[in-house]
Amino acid sequence: MTAPNALDTRTDSLDVAAARAQFPALARVHAGQPVAYFDGPGGTQVPRAVADAMVDYLYHHNANTHWAYPTSAETDALLSGAREAVADLLGGAPGEIAFGANMTTLTYHVARSIGRGVGGKSLGAGDEIVVTELDHQGNVAPWQALAEERGVTLRTVRLDTATGRLDWDDLAAKIGPRTRLVAIGAASNALGTVTDVAQAAAMARAVGALTFVDAVHYTPHNLVNVRALGADFLACSAYKFYGPHVGILWGRAELLESLDVPKLAPAPDEAPERLETGTQNHEGIVGAAAAVDFLASLGGAEGGTRRERLARAYAALHDAGEALVTRLWNGLAAIDGVTTYGPPPGTPRTPTISFVVDGHHSTQVAEHLARRGVFASHGDYYASVCVGRLGHAEHGMVRAGAACYTTADEVDRLLDGVSALTR
Repeated sequence: MTAPNALDTRTDSLDVAAARAQFPALARVHAGQPVAYFDGPGGTQVPRAVADAMVDYLYHHNANTHWAYPTSAETDALLSGAREAVADLLGGAPGEIAFGANMTTLTYHVARSIGRGVGGKSLGAGDEIVVTELDHQGNVAPWQALAEERGVTLRTVRLDTATGRLDWDDLAAKIGPRTRLVAIGAASNALGTVTDVAQAAAMARAVGALTFVDAVHYTPHNLVNVRALGADFLACSAYKFYGPHVGILWGRAELLESLDVPKLAPAPDEAPERLETGTQNHEGIVGAAAAVDFLASLGGAEGGTRRERLARAYAALHDAGEALVTRLWNGLAAIDGVTTYGPPPGTPRTPTISFVVDGHHSTQVAEHLARRGVFASHGDYYASVCVGRLGHAEHGMVRAGAACYTTADEVDRLLDGVSALTR
């Protein structure tokens, strides 16, 4: 099914109305109000074309892989096509794309594999891995587990709480001759901070270390280019960019081939399938490919490769997101008793803001907004160290993120709800 063109070709701006028409979830009404979904940083809604692709697979092509009958061959072709689609999204090659349950599970798998050995060299006492206080625990806990299992030393880079960014002097101090890997997030799911991953990867490369990038929050808002980032591994999740619950791993081809991955002996030993343990979520992978095509459709139906259409789409999404996050940031800042966190608009960030309301637990704020049909997440969003360093470990924060279907009117509804609570 071809998605309608959601790019206004007269202005190269995002046609939000055309995008919204593709999401059945937006017809939902709660407490007498149409639902405004600000929970995208935790998982976006799904366009009809993605669900249709998954249903079509299950109804007409469902089979296991690599067998000599039509539905199995069709499954092989669809999975191959999905690798091509995701490679276009990330700027890699199809043979460098592996799928899994989610980013966290894939990261645990890669961490264990790196510990067992890359190119025949395993990790142990005296080796160091660098993580950060800004990151989601999905890019911290797997490396903590590796440190405990193999005696590796973990070094943690400080968050600058005043700016919502990493302390780059501390990062430089933590990377040294014993560093074997730097695990870093491209964008903070809690604060919206966009980090200069290319610079961090260059610092790691200078001492012979690998870089593992968590791009889960980055990928919905910025077009990834793994070559330009200088990453060695990068992970993201399709359900953050309008797809189903599937995790995605990109890795440099030579690394995927040389990792000592735990696997069943009869399973394929070639990359990228050697990274994929057991039978995969085929319908989810098909849905992930459809989500990439949906994103590309936001860049116009005609003209150029899928990567070029994705570039146009992301440019339009960036402009729309910048306008929305500016409106939200300024509106929240004008409400007495509300504190916002993270970099201000106009600096490298995503359209995601966390805030607190004096005297109210984050759960209370989210419940109050939900009674007005405004859905926003709360707590620590698994960025527990970051939220704790900001002083909100006990009551958490409220997070609002804009997606391709978010409107200015919905931002105003959220602001009205927060203002009413403070009154």
